[in-house]
Amino acid sequence: MGSITEAAASNLANEGAGSQEALYEQVSAEFSAPLARLARAHEADASLQQDLLQEIHIALWRSLPAFGGRCSLRTWVYRVAHNAAATYVLRRRRVAKNLVSLDDIEIASEAPGADAVVDEARTLARMRALVLRLKPIDREIFVLYLEGLSVEEMAEISGLSHTNTRTKLHRIRMLLATQLRTGESP
Repeated sequence: MGSITEAAASNLANEGAGSQEALYEQVSAEFSAPLARLARAHEADASLQQDLLQEIHIALWRSLPAFGGRCSLRTWVYRVAHNAAATYVLRRRRVAKNLVSLDDIEIASEAPGADAVVDEARTLARMRALVLRLKPIDREIFVLYLEGLSVEEMAEISGLSHTNTRTKLHRIRMLLATQLRTGESP
């Protein structure tokens, strides 16, 4: 199954329930991996990641009739997923109040020891833990960056200005690089 075109998606979305199912199956297949990564970026617990992913898919299904081709399909899918993830995080925030602002994360000047040669799995685990500590909007921008979206696409999806998005992305990248380099652990 190839990549679905914007025109085909718009036509399928406007043709009714049977076409909605076909469009959902195509969108789900094409964006399965990025949506799973987005869920992992927003939720640390594996079972809760599945809950979030299910909520994202439900939101995609419900919003299919509204897709009219006014933006790219990719941008639309990420925007729906972003909204579903943000809603999920806001609901969960009442329970977990350990999220911190990008500005509040202190950059430690901890010197790595001689035996601190970190393997790739440990570095990825630390990176993931650092990303999960970011506020939802900062985490979303970083995940979209990892997915290869342009700053313009990230701004459209997040609802932030182009300049604000670019600045946040730069600060997030510098913060994470510094903390990984110094061996900071959350």
